[in-house]
Amino acid sequence: MTVALPSLLFALCAPQQHQSWTDDLPLCQMCGVGTAPNCVYGPDGKGTQSHPNEDGHLRFRGEDGCFLYGVFNGYDGNRVANFASQYLTAELLLGQLNSSHTDGDVQKILTQAFNVVEKSYFETIDDALAEKAHLSNYVLPVSFHQLSPQSQKVQERLKELEQEVSGGATAVVALILNNKLYIANVGTNRALLCKSSSDGQNQVLQINRPHSTDNEDELQRLAALGVDSARVRQAGQIAGQSSTRRLGDYPVKFNYNEIDVLSAAKTSPIIAEPEIHGSHCLDGVTGFLLLMSEGLMNALESAHGPEQANQEIVAMVAAELAQQSSLEAVAQSVVERVKRLHHDVFASGRQRAALCSRHEDMTLLIRTLNYPLADAALTPTQGGRIYPVSVPYSNSQSTSKTSVTLSLVMPSQSTLTNGTNTASTLEEGTPTPGSQSPTATLQSTNTQTQSSSSSSGDGSLFQQRGSQAAQPDETGRVPPYVDFSQFYRLWGSDHSVRTGPGSSRFCE
Repeated sequence: MTVALPSLLFALCAPQQHQSWTDDLPLCQMCGVGTAPNCVYGPDGKGTQSHPNEDGHLRFRGEDGCFLYGVFNGYDGNRVANFASQYLTAELLLGQLNSSHTDGDVQKILTQAFNVVEKSYFETIDDALAEKAHLSNYVLPVSFHQLSPQSQKVQERLKELEQEVSGGATAVVALILNNKLYIANVGTNRALLCKSSSDGQNQVLQINRPHSTDNEDELQRLAALGVDSARVRQAGQIAGQSSTRRLGDYPVKFNYNEIDVLSAAKTSPIIAEPEIHGSHCLDGVTGFLLLMSEGLMNALESAHGPEQANQEIVAMVAAELAQQSSLEAVAQSVVERVKRLHHDVFASGRQRAALCSRHEDMTLLIRTLNYPLADAALTPTQGGRIYPVSVPYSNSQSTSKTSVTLSLVMPSQSTLTNGTNTASTLEEGTPTPGSQSPTATLQSTNTQTQSSSSSSGDGSLFQQRGSQAAQPDETGRVPPYVDFSQFYRLWGSDHSVRTGPGSSRFCE
């Protein structure tokens, strides 16, 4: 049997279906990803998904100690998010970066990669744009029910093509090279870096700022192009999105003069150029990096307000890291927790419930930095691990927030404080009467604010333990250190023994 040469060449050169350039790159094992789809709550509190998940992510390990991570928040479809996650990887991990590159080199390569990805994406929709322009010539300005069957098919096809060329994504990408961290941001996702120190202090740094309609620098950039920034701020959105930088979104990039708030712009005001942050040296750093989609942070901020959202998410991650032995489980547990908090606020019917009627897709990527996971084989008294605590949302106050308490240190021979072994003795690591509460301080730092907060409780629930840790008895149990005698006494006084019809009898 003979095969025509052109057909043979096509068969050899055509890419295999469902296979990408990055399939052979190794995944990074030092990170975990958690996701949850969008949800709209009904009057009965039950949630339904309104559209397929549009988020994307990447987590690859390259050569020369190079690591690449990213979270993409897609909208109007997942085409741009999926495309960007594959092409950015191909533009950054296939030999473009090496250990000899300076900070300036890395920043230039990152910027070029985003530009190439955007240009390449638009090339993939060229055929759809051409077909759309061609079919538009056959559409007459009459109502749909007056169209002939053939014209109706043309209209339906035009709607399909409009969906195909629409849509975009925002992106936050983290690159680690030479043990230095670089963050490239386009849009409204978020990157947090948590650093734990040996003295129990935990600094939370919000590395990037959202490119949104309330970002002063972005408003000034738009104003320089002739856009009325006051109108943009008042509108709060541009073509349905709050972001001022995006990947894709052909209608906004090329037909901006047809959009009211952008019509006065001299050039395309919505851009895909990333803002590069870094480098941040990671030598000696113990902690973790968080990349989060806009949907995750919006859900948490809608439920509890934006004031301490960064501290809350870090406290949740630290709590799960102390209990889970899998990073994937840690990330998924945190996402599920945010989802549950959001739903509970909606179900409460209180002040913030109106803000929680729906949430978008949520994605959380956690990359640990010399931060240990929980060892399920050790008990608290054997291992002396920290157990970060975060008090859940309370219905007692409509605006209450999760506590920013980061850790409750359990005593051991060598106290482990937030992932760092210290030289503390057993007595120093064990609470004693009159000593400071064994709660680490959580410091939050971003481009606008810096705050420090710790547990507001006095620990009165727990009896003060002596300078020696309680030892397990012969059954392996530790004597209780929470005194319930007062509880039982009060309960007994309110529940006296009653007999007779319709009464219950309590027996000791």
